[in-house]
Amino acid sequence: MKRIINIGVWGMVLVFGLTSCKKYLDINENPNSATTSTPELVLSQALTATANVVSTYNSMGAQLGGYMANAGGYGGFGSSVTYNLGNDDYQNCWNQAYDNLADYQWIINNTEGNEDYDYYNAAAKIMKAYEFQLLVDTYNDVPYTEAFKETENLTPTYDKAQDVYQSIYALLDEAIQLINDGASVGNIQEFSDNDVMFKGNMDNWKKFANTVKLRIALRGQSGGLSFSNSYDPVGFLTTDAVINPGYQKADGKQNPKWNTWGYTYTGSTANRAWMPTEFIAAFYDGTKLNDYRGYAIFNNFGGSSFGTNQLGYESTSVPSAPAAGSWITPYEEQENNIGVLKGSGMAMPIITLAESDFLQAEAALKGGFGVNVKADSLFYKGIQDSYKYIYRLRDGSYDLNGWDPEVDYEAYLSEDLNGDNYLVHYENASSNDQRLEAIITQKYIALNMVNSDQGWNDFRRTGYPKIVNGSTDGTKTFASLQSVSTRPDKLPSRVLYPTSELSYNNANLPKDISEFNSMIFWDPN
Repeated sequence: MKRIINIGVWGMVLVFGLTSCKKYLDINENPNSATTSTPELVLSQALTATANVVSTYNSMGAQLGGYMANAGGYGGFGSSVTYNLGNDDYQNCWNQAYDNLADYQWIINNTEGNEDYDYYNAAAKIMKAYEFQLLVDTYNDVPYTEAFKETENLTPTYDKAQDVYQSIYALLDEAIQLINDGASVGNIQEFSDNDVMFKGNMDNWKKFANTVKLRIALRGQSGGLSFSNSYDPVGFLTTDAVINPGYQKADGKQNPKWNTWGYTYTGSTANRAWMPTEFIAAFYDGTKLNDYRGYAIFNNFGGSSFGTNQLGYESTSVPSAPAAGSWITPYEEQENNIGVLKGSGMAMPIITLAESDFLQAEAALKGGFGVNVKADSLFYKGIQDSYKYIYRLRDGSYDLNGWDPEVDYEAYLSEDLNGDNYLVHYENASSNDQRLEAIITQKYIALNMVNSDQGWNDFRRTGYPKIVNGSTDGTKTFASLQSVSTRPDKLPSRVLYPTSELSYNNANLPKDISEFNSMIFWDPN
């Protein structure tokens, strides 16, 4: 199908007398240093800070997990292409997450047992669990039990990753129970005004908590968790979980992913040093699969000027990223766009409906929901919901003239490689290994520049999508050509603890951690 396109912290601040958008978007000061603060102020700004954390993790996952390669016209990529990582590489994943988690802990500490603030307490506990999973999946053992004691303990010990998983799983149950008790007799409208993710819809908060629980359980099986344990009857996400505090182009208050990979608020181009890998492009351009989402995600996809590279290949022959960046579709209205960069005011995806579908499909494949829940229907729903997310405009509407997600989803199924590839046609998989490969591969595609770190996590956990170890063909592996990794796949296994921990908590820091030989506890390699 040819496309014709018309080119047309501890993070919070006490704010007085400002607009709600200003209140939400000022996230650079510490509420613990303020003389007074309130859960109302902290929650909205903590959620906004979470969007920044998610953007940082997306960039890390995109670079390590096969979605991004170095673009032409730039040099000095260093450890980004060698994987000879240092403690300063990707350290904002740690620093931003712990800054943000301190805000959620502040809410928990200051609302515990206060029925008027049960919803604030529950939301903070859910987000604490969500963000600690990000940390464990990146670093393995992390401070949890002794974290956030401030001057009482500036050098917290590290908890075992499996124990953290068990703790945050239980924390989600606590939060769901708080919501179910219905004890929040405070101003629900006020909570709704400060809830920049679900606007006070507590069923959606429970669905989000269930979905995070499922993600924790599927990865935590080796740590004793069961993905078949009970979940609140409300079920799993039925809509994308996104954060939008009122992002706007003016004054630097725009979506952080757009600000990183699109344009800064001054209108200057953002990061152009990276472009899509040959590996990810092969899932769209017919090399592996034919996928119309490529036209909606990549700049100039299908045209002669569409550029890709294999990580680590540095040559004058490598094309530069296009002027609008590699991930901004030249749609007729850039500020109300399709794809993964939908405009400066776009919402930040935290967990998409498509990811939730694929999590449920994996659990169903493994017998987690009983015989009445079929993995195949959830698999196809995941692909369909990915199309819907990618084709949806920033304002939530669709341009059905050429960008109809239902039409192109059906075409994807009917036209792909004669209709017999089990990666698209689940019923053609002949074993549970192939069925899992299909689920995780389609999930990897759906996470492309949406929540790329989750694709990286799933690759390390399952080995899917498959790569060919030792290959120099960029469509068969995303390992860097300059890799110094000692692993057969030539990839890193993790990132290292940040410089701040090396400097200030060295006595408790896990020793002999290697970016090639130290695994996250759920990694079977």
